[in-house]
Amino acid sequence: MKNLARDTNAKKTLTIDGALSPGASSSVRGMSDSVLLAEKIAITIVVPCFNEELALANLRARLRAVKESLGRTYSVGLILVDDGSTDQTWELMQEYFGSDPAYVLLRQSQNLGLAAAILRGIRTAKTEIVCSIDSDCTYDPEELHKLLPLLTDDVDLVTGSPYHPLGEVRDVPLWRVAFSKAASSLYRQVLKHKLYTYTSCFRVYRRSAILSLRLRQNGFLGTAELLGKLEMQGSKIVECPTTLGARVQGVSKMRTARVMVGHLFLLCRLLAHRGHQKLFG
Repeated sequence: MKNLARDTNAKKTLTIDGALSPGASSSVRGMSDSVLLAEKIAITIVVPCFNEELALANLRARLRAVKESLGRTYSVGLILVDDGSTDQTWELMQEYFGSDPAYVLLRQSQNLGLAAAILRGIRTAKTEIVCSIDSDCTYDPEELHKLLPLLTDDVDLVTGSPYHPLGEVRDVPLWRVAFSKAASSLYRQVLKHKLYTYTSCFRVYRRSAILSLRLRQNGFLGTAELLGKLEMQGSKIVECPTTLGARVQGVSKMRTARVMVGHLFLLCRLLAHRGHQKLFG
């Protein structure tokens, strides 16, 4: 895990292993147990939630599983952000997660949007490595184990990519897939990083590269704007093939027509900013 050594919040844990290797020294073989010092890298997983009372039971089970699996390599903390929900999301978050010290629960006073909730989680995190996942788990949280090693010393963002040739889309409405692929093809024309997916919220971030960013788009569009602004500041971005599935509980909060128009305006702004960089940079 040398590639992630920039995390200053890495925690040390003791591992007790009673079995001794044949090549161990006599002094070690004489010990009843060998104590091995292993270093776990600290990471934080941020989960934005808005009116997700129907999805929280499934989220609890999925987070328990991913915390256990990633916990073999990482010290895992979790931040759940209630983005101004009007249902029982906040009450259920407290019931399901409030007694576990691994979780931090945050509540927005009003619905500010997906990107705003993710940014608040990133800024609250104490670790240099921060992941974001969706609360309905349409991206399998277990796939974080594929993204995390790609955050090498020269990379500031790893984004999940279901539209990558090695990615997969399961049971997602065709109109949504067509819309997302069309948006990604437009971003590919404007940005230097030629990715297959620009709008995923399934990501791993280097926190220090994100803190200074200021977004104009707080909702779904903010995920694309964040990627674009990282590129403009010279960050390296990589993508990892992932699987996108259909939502099982609750309903999507995305307003397609509004988001479509928003993408066009954002693309124009990014294009203008890129032109300004070429003229004056």
